Amino acid sequence: MFSSSLGPPIYWGRRRMLPLMVLLLHVSAVCSDSHSLRYYHTVVSAPGSGLPEFSSVGYVDDREIVNYNSDSGRARPKVQWMEKMEDGYWEEQTQISKGNEAAFRHNVRTAMERFNQSGGFHSFQVMSGCKLRDDGGITGYHQFGYDGREFLALDTQTWTYVPTMAQAQAQITAQRWNSPDLQVGERYKNYVENICTEYLKKYVENGREDLERRVRPQVKVSGQEKGDTVKLHCQVYGFHPRAVDVKWMKNKDEVHSYETTHVLPNPDGTYQIRVSAEVTPKDGDRYSCYVDHHSLEEPLYIVWEPEKSSVWVIALVVALVVVAVLGIGGFIFYRKRNAGYKETDTSDTSSVPNITANA
Repeated sequence: MFSSSLGPPIYWGRRRMLPLMVLLLHVSAVCSDSHSLRYYHTVVSAPGSGLPEFSSVGYVDDREIVNYNSDSGRARPKVQWMEKMEDGYWEEQTQISKGNEAAFRHNVRTAMERFNQSGGFHSFQVMSGCKLRDDGGITGYHQFGYDGREFLALDTQTWTYVPTMAQAQAQITAQRWNSPDLQVGERYKNYVENICTEYLKKYVENGREDLERRVRPQVKVSGQEKGDTVKLHCQVYGFHPRAVDVKWMKNKDEVHSYETTHVLPNPDGTYQIRVSAEVTPKDGDRYSCYVDHHSLEEPLYIVWEPEKSSVWVIALVVALVVVAVLGIGGFIFYRKRNAGYKETDTSDTSSVPNITANA
């Protein structure tokens, strides 16, 4: 049986999932005043993988705030404003993390037994936390993964656990945790609505200047013509905070078929994203990149203008062709002229032509 430490007893829930499996929530819309607290735990079955055997990392919104791993054995602040926490906070979190480490080592062994695995490299991961929405509502999340695959997740509408893989191993855990004698989901609900949210409010108050700074996005649009179609690109970069809404618009309608990257961090703490769409422009069509962000009073509409793009490309091509033709023509003329001229042999005067006869 998995240790109950995976549920509400992990009071600080502050953990990071290393790149074994990504359980991050994708933000596709702009929420003006929402904040989230997320923790990622990872434990591996054996040393020597290049990863700590156990690690816990916490985030407020997109900022890493705390880190603990089995190599350091200490919970440490990752941003300066976390040093404002009350006396004894870091020692308390270190002791909680050590307890979680022991529980997680037990959990990865339990999972291996369930999957009939006696050795090798295996990983067990958990993401948990809470979110305060801009409308004042509270949501939570509690997701589990094993060996890079989703295993179990908490449904916060019913506060029950749902298997996210078909194997019986996940169903066994879900049935047990949802049973009347345990009701782990209800206990976790109390954690989300009280402990997690109270800590989140405290962290946000300490780090408000950093968390809520506003940096306007820069936007660049371009197009690659391929016959009758055009691949449009909208590069949005240099913005903060992370939440952003980017899409292509045709006239006044959204272009629904598009490709988008994840929101990626820049070295200076800002973010970037690219959204692309393949379209077939017709006369009268007007394509623009729509960008909405916290830093903007009104959304941006950056228009892609194919006429200007085409004129510059055509002008450049024509110029290159003209230069090439002139260069080739001049070279041919030069060769022909040199081929028709023969140097005079001064040893044979009879061969000298009478160049003055028609002077």
